[in-house]
Amino acid sequence: MSPTVSATQHEADEILLGFARALRASGVAVTQDRSQGFLGAVAEVGVGDRQATYWAGRATLCGSPDDLARYDQVFAAWFDARDGLPGVRPRATPRPATAHLLPDTETGSSGAGDEDEDVVRAAASAAEVLRHRDVATLDTAEKRRLAGMFARLTLRPPSRRTARHRRWHRGQVDASRTLRNSLRHLGEPGEIAWRRRGTRPRRVVLLVDVSGSMSLYADALLRLAHRLTQSARTTGATVETFTVGTRLTHVTRALRSPDADRAIVAAGEVVPDWSGGTRLGENLRVFMDRWGQRGLARGAVVVVFSDGWERGDAELLGEQMARLRRIAHRVIWVNPHRGKQGYQPLQGGVVAALPHCDDFLAGHSLATFADLTEVIARA
Repeated sequence: MSPTVSATQHEADEILLGFARALRASGVAVTQDRSQGFLGAVAEVGVGDRQATYWAGRATLCGSPDDLARYDQVFAAWFDARDGLPGVRPRATPRPATAHLLPDTETGSSGAGDEDEDVVRAAASAAEVLRHRDVATLDTAEKRRLAGMFARLTLRPPSRRTARHRRWHRGQVDASRTLRNSLRHLGEPGEIAWRRRGTRPRRVVLLVDVSGSMSLYADALLRLAHRLTQSARTTGATVETFTVGTRLTHVTRALRSPDADRAIVAAGEVVPDWSGGTRLGENLRVFMDRWGQRGLARGAVVVVFSDGWERGDAELLGEQMARLRRIAHRVIWVNPHRGKQGYQPLQGGVVAALPHCDDFLAGHSLATFADLTEVIARA
């Protein structure tokens, strides 16, 4: 495959992923697995067939009949109109982010027979393209733009059942309240009262690797932690953040500042091992002994951000991950290299930790961070 075709295919994947993100923003529950399935289906039917692309997305991205109407609207709004096809009117001048999903690299100029072929053309905004860029490859200006886009992330905290019950319109019969209602009417049968168990937000614990191998992602991950902390405060949830490197540091207090830049600076001032080595096993043991076993991780959703390059004992890391898994509600491992082509989880730390993780996610772009918030919300 020539470099031109490869680059065009890469742009086509970004546009298709952008469409999946736009569909999620409209209210359709598009998960990361569905997005990957969409890309695989389009690769099978061919990106040059607009009708096949439509049906591939409808089959892989929609989960219920209620999603079909929204899917049609977003599909028509996302892809440009060509030859009478519904959608956005083509612009007079092409934009840099405009990509043709069927390149003319092999056919040269189009002939008379091309008039009968359906060509899918799409335009992705610069902001949408930036959402899917690897944060490690961004320059200073792009990082500033991305920092402002973190405000769009929101956390719907996971919930758990409580022992107490509350009034509800269905569920279990509230015998005591039903009896009191009957006594108020001198023993005559009255309205049946119902109840159900209440819910409360489940705690979320973030362990962020700030070692040298993760230095290119540390700023973005701390901004993510700051955004999740601020979003959780509005819903009454609790988010606790720790940094791990050569030692464990509790940075939740520093991230409580409403200003993201000040929070990152405050966190940097209390973290003594920035861009140092990685001792995940030892740090996790300290976390479990001092905080986790006492209740901070008990029943919580624990998210570990790390590439798995362990300088210490990998067996110790596996033991502590197993210990964490026994008391946590869900353990999620986020690796920035997970979403890159050709990646294999061969690092010693990853191999030791994966058997004790419920989810293994990518974490290299703003889009993958949004996917992570959805996984946390459903935990």
